[in-house]
Amino acid sequence: MTKKVWLEVALNGPWGRQRQPRIPIEPSEIIAEGIAAAEAGAAIIHVHAYDPATGKQNDDPEIYAEIFEGIRARTDALVYPTIPLAGSSLSGTANTASDRFRHVEFLAKRGLIELTVVDPGSVNFSRTDVQPGSDSGFVYLNPEDHILEGLAVAAAHGLTPSYAIYEPGFTRTGAAYAARFPRLRCPIYRFMFSDAFAWGFPPRKYALEAHLSLLREIAPGAPWMAAGLGVDLRHLIPEVIASGGHVRVGLEDAPFGCEQSNASLTEEAVRIIRAAGGEPATPADVRRALAEL
Repeated sequence: MTKKVWLEVALNGPWGRQRQPRIPIEPSEIIAEGIAAAEAGAAIIHVHAYDPATGKQNDDPEIYAEIFEGIRARTDALVYPTIPLAGSSLSGTANTASDRFRHVEFLAKRGLIELTVVDPGSVNFSRTDVQPGSDSGFVYLNPEDHILEGLAVAAAHGLTPSYAIYEPGFTRTGAAYAARFPRLRCPIYRFMFSDAFAWGFPPRKYALEAHLSLLREIAPGAPWMAAGLGVDLRHLIPEVIASGGHVRVGLEDAPFGCEQSNASLTEEAVRIIRAAGGEPATPADVRRALAEL
């Protein structure tokens, strides 16, 4: 039986066009690229909303609603938002637990989302190519009360948490926090690799094996995928498929200055998945699998 592989596309991230020139920023651009990625084979679309005037992330729930309604009018892909990057200047000033998930609750009440970001830990964002003492890095903050707020919102609205596992210990804390919520849907563990940032692991087979060994011990049977920031994961995708995982691509994750579009990154991932013996899952496949967890 052919392995059904969830293919997620992260359209833009928080980077702005200075770091990633081809990302969509205007709602109409994000909608068009989300539809194109879904038509190319993505079942899941991840979005950062922007203020076009400043070119910075803006987590206004009405902007997200416009984007999600636009994408869902043409596709049945699962679409979900980010949360403000507390500790960073890349997004707004919503730094309290309730503020960071206010737009998630708004979108859930309108029936526009099925997934939500909940990142189970804080991490230093330091570049691997920047000299010590520079001001380029930041600490991405996710205190315990923020994590619990996100999981409480997810449990209340039947959302599946999507955990970004920047460091292996995030798997341990994520599983421990999830156990506090009996009604919570099983989280997706998204292993984050990077060449550009010094957290976690580079995209190597040994690193994937380490993540999987811990996940099998801590949260056996939980769904997982390979993703990252500032990284090229193409060579790792066949190993991910062989190990039973799923895949995320897109301009949020790609090396900075990527010249491909989100649609071409999606198409390329589809080819690699099929060459590795998998088949991109449909949105219905993903929903069915999530319901069975």
